[in-house]
Parts: sequence; C-alpha cells; structure tokens
Amino acid sequence: MSDSSEKFEDLKFDELKESEMEARAESFLIRMSTRRTVRDFSDRPVSKDIIQKVLSTAGSAPSGANRQPWHFSVVGSPVIKREIRLGAEEEEHEFYNGRAPQEWLDALAPFGTDANKPFLETAPWLIAVFARKFDIDAEGQKHKNYYVTESVGIATGLLLAALHNAGLATLTHTPSPMKFLNKILDRPRTEKPLMLIVVGYPTEDAKVPAITRKSLDQIASFH
Repeated sequence: MSDSSEKFEDLKFDELKESEMEARAESFLIRMSTRRTVRDFSDRPVSKDIIQKVLSTAGSAPSGANRQPWHFSVVGSPVIKREIRLGAEEEEHEFYNGRAPQEWLDALAPFGTDANKPFLETAPWLIAVFARKFDIDAEGQKHKNYYVTESVGIATGLLLAALHNAGLATLTHTPSPMKFLNKILDRPRTEKPLMLIVVGYPTEDAKVPAITRKSLDQIASFH
C-alpha cells in the first residue's frame, strides 16, 4: 500500500510583512487600473519570448482537479491572421445585421464597434483561447475535465493581467459562433473556442471610449 504523503510536497510560501503586502496590492491596483480594451493596434513586432512567459503565467491558474482544461493557440502568421479576420467578419456581419437583438446593439453603440475588424490582421499576435471538455491519454482513454468554463476563465484573466503588466495592449474579441477557429487552427471539435485575445502595441494616436468603472461598494460586499 502506497503512502499518500508521497503525492504531496512542501508548500513554498513566502509570508510578507503587512506593509509590504499593502504596498504590493496598491502598486498592482495602480498598474491594472490603466488597463483598457484597445482597437487601434500598431503592427510593431512583439517578442515571442514575452508571449511565452505570459502564457506560462496563465498556465499557473487553479483548475478543477488540476486538469488544466485550456489550450492557447497563438497566431503570428499573416496568412492565418487573414483567414481569422475573414471568418470573424463573416460572423460579425451576421451579428450586426440581424442576429443581435436591438437592445444589445444599443448597448454597443457608444463604443463605435461594427463588423469590420482590421486589428485581427494588424496586431502582431492573436491568442485563441479554447476550453477542453476532456483529455485523451496515451492509451486512447477519455478523461472528463471539471469546472471547465470556470477554470479557463481564471486562466484567461491571469493572461490578460500578465499581458498588461508586461506593457502590452489587448482586446478580447468574441465573434459568435466561433467554430471557424477550430478549422483554421486545426483544433479538435471537442474543444470550445471561448475568445480571441488581440495582443500588441497601440498606435500613437489610439483612442478609447471614455468610461467609468463601478466603485468598490458596487462590486463587493463584506459580511
């Protein structure tokens, strides 16, 4: 009978002084408060090494039963970015011209969005986020993944934070439906594409909508 303790290892945890904790929390808050969704992207290149590091950060996210049910398909090829843009704009055209309810279109109106998505070609990197419903081992056995949407959502949040912290601009793009990504990126149909993350530098004259964020007492409660 095996000793269950063999499956565990010592936690590596560095406890900080409360003053240091507060300083770090404040510094990160200030940094993340400048994060904005960008639609005006430059074609300036971004090092693949940076992308790899932020993806590794995303991979540190917690997940149901540690199944890590995510796949990040990273696209830098101009040819493939072009294919993705055409596929996305086809779906977006249907969305803006009949598929979306008027209430949704009215909510989007202040942001000036439409079916044209040039940033999908201009930005140096696209990251397609896929959710894996199950995995197949070397013997061909299927293993169900748990809390898939929640787990992938946490990993994507870490990815966005890591990209911003690294000094890059991002856009989360969710054309619906997104099954065209499975075909273009050669991902199995059992994986669900959740979003495209556009990554790069903003143009020098980039503009973003003037928005306000909800206050702390609007988004949190203490009991």
